[in-house]
Amino acid sequence: MPYEPPTHTVERSLRATTGARIVAGVDEVGRGAWAGPVTVCAAVTGLRRPPTGLTDSKLLTPKRRTSLAAELEQWVTSYALGDASPQEIDELGMTAALRLAAVRALEGLPVRPDAVILDGKHDYLGTPWQVRTVIKGDQSCVAVAAASVIAKVRRDALMAELDAESEGCAAFGFAANAGYPSPVHKAALEELGPTPYHRLSWSYLDALPRWRHLKKVRLAAEAAALESGGQLGFDF
Repeated sequence: MPYEPPTHTVERSLRATTGARIVAGVDEVGRGAWAGPVTVCAAVTGLRRPPTGLTDSKLLTPKRRTSLAAELEQWVTSYALGDASPQEIDELGMTAALRLAAVRALEGLPVRPDAVILDGKHDYLGTPWQVRTVIKGDQSCVAVAAASVIAKVRRDALMAELDAESEGCAAFGFAANAGYPSPVHKAALEELGPTPYHRLSWSYLDALPRWRHLKKVRLAAEAAALESGGQLGFDF
């Protein structure tokens, strides 16, 4: 299906209205998975013409994503990745874990960006970052689309490594499902229970009587405060 290529429109607007010189595009992957980290990529692209075919990673075939990610890693001005582990997700909640991963990515850039284009409608970053949220930014903004592709390929590779190298993970099919619910993943959970890479505060455990006792309840006051106030007042 044909799609409109992403542009630098939002970045140009930020530069004009805020005086920002360095603008990073930020996108996440793994938010809806049952296992594995949530991964965030921050990418700085400048205003150069992007590689042909760049768009939201979800619109690309795995083969095309992988080849495009390799091209993007050489093409972008800079990029960095940040993860929040399943344990951090369980302890903090997804909203705060997303912020943690995003801050790790942004602070991993060689130069701190003056502004951030964040995919979606919710600003889970907040202060002190200057943020512009863009719904479907991974389709419309060059830097966010680049971040989307790099993050997806890197996290998929990590989950495939777990599948191949971690004892007890092969039955879950992480190489194929990347930790998202699938028939193979669900069947393995029912039979074997969760691995150390699963998120244990999630509701899928409610449907697994044999393993329901492993479910973690988030009680940390600081996590609740993060999610109840200001721009972090939502959960996934």
